[in-house]
Amino acid sequence: MTDRRDGADEAFDDAAQVLRSALAGDSEAVVGTFDAVVDRSGVAGAYDVAWRLAATMVGEDVPVGSWTLDFPGIDEARYDARWVARFLSAYANSDVSTGEALFGAALADGQLPECLLTLAGSAVATLRRRAA
Repeated sequence: MTDRRDGADEAFDDAAQVLRSALAGDSEAVVGTFDAVVDRSGVAGAYDVAWRLAATMVGEDVPVGSWTLDFPGIDEARYDARWVARFLSAYANSDVSTGEALFGAALADGQLPECLLTLAGSAVATLRRRAA
């Protein structure tokens, strides 16, 4: 679902809008942006935006290899926090199939909106931490 040239610019622009809304603390606008993406491009479009948010957090030039991210207490965390940690791990390891599986599972479980909000919030926290 990712790395499609026809939607890459839209996904980048949509991710930027999600980040602007999240930085402003406007969770309704974050949800609205994802809803607009789904209306325009389907769930695949929302996945592409989520993958761009992961790129914002992890970085795009991650050396190829097997990465392990340290998330203390992850097994006791809420669904959305576990999902974000695993989605970021999938991104860091260039594991598109796991990212897609996580996305599909969250959708099937009815948890995708909360997971995407948590991902956006985590991206904002990462950007703020880098700026400090």
